[in-house]
Amino acid sequence: MAKPAPERSSSTDPSYEVRVLGAERTPLRDFYHALMRLSWPETLGVIALGYLVANALFASGYFLTGGVSHVEKGSFWQAFFFSVQTMGTIGYGVMAPESDLANALVVVESLTGLMLTALATGLVFAKFSIPTARLAFSKNATVSPINGVPTLAFRLGNRRSNRIVEAHIRVGMVRSELTREGNTFYRMLDLHLTRDRALTLTRSWTVHHPIDESSPLYGETPESLAEKDAEIHVTVIGIDDIWMQSVHSVHRYAHDEIVWDARLADILSESEDVVTLDLTKFHDVVRLR
Repeated sequence: MAKPAPERSSSTDPSYEVRVLGAERTPLRDFYHALMRLSWPETLGVIALGYLVANALFASGYFLTGGVSHVEKGSFWQAFFFSVQTMGTIGYGVMAPESDLANALVVVESLTGLMLTALATGLVFAKFSIPTARLAFSKNATVSPINGVPTLAFRLGNRRSNRIVEAHIRVGMVRSELTREGNTFYRMLDLHLTRDRALTLTRSWTVHHPIDESSPLYGETPESLAEKDAEIHVTVIGIDDIWMQSVHSVHRYAHDEIVWDARLADILSESEDVVTLDLTKFHDVVRLR
């Protein structure tokens, strides 16, 4: 499977970016969606840039038309400062519009500032109110025998102190296949788990997929998975007990992130009446050979 350039996503999924050619462009309809996908620094940067650009445009109008008291003729910066005071409804009382044209620009700028403030407030509130999951996935998946059956295993946990109730996990494998006609296509195959639900997801959950005769991984080796450029895709969906809304997280394991003849290190230990969860070993792998 040929991989495009890697992408850093906001989720825990280190997936790659898919470049789409020939898709219909809808910049206005997707503008809000694009803003919601931005990181917080990018969002604040867009708001600040939009504010400065709007003030620069109105400052250009005041600079070209004049009609503002106590603004030196030919001073763009003073016109810019008057625009900032107008849009921000500051009003120090030093600079003021004197002509009808300047007053008309003030009216238009006031309306523009009102709309920009409403849009920025709505965007910030929407980003704050979106429930998100912060799940940690073990850096590697492992394959080792459990009760005599080779088993694919990986670990996930909740980074927050809250609980994700009714957590449901689905795991699939994507691999390239060659048809009889000589065409390459990518097939998604489900990997059935010994347990695909958890009543509550807190700090740790180890997921197991038995590699028996019904498994798509049956008979596979590290070399065969590399030849097919196979990947393991993971999706977790549950309900945040604070927000009482659905949250999700995705992750993937490339074929070279699966460690064969190894198991995940034990992170639970019991001493008398104390059960210890050692998260420092969350990503540790114990090789069997």
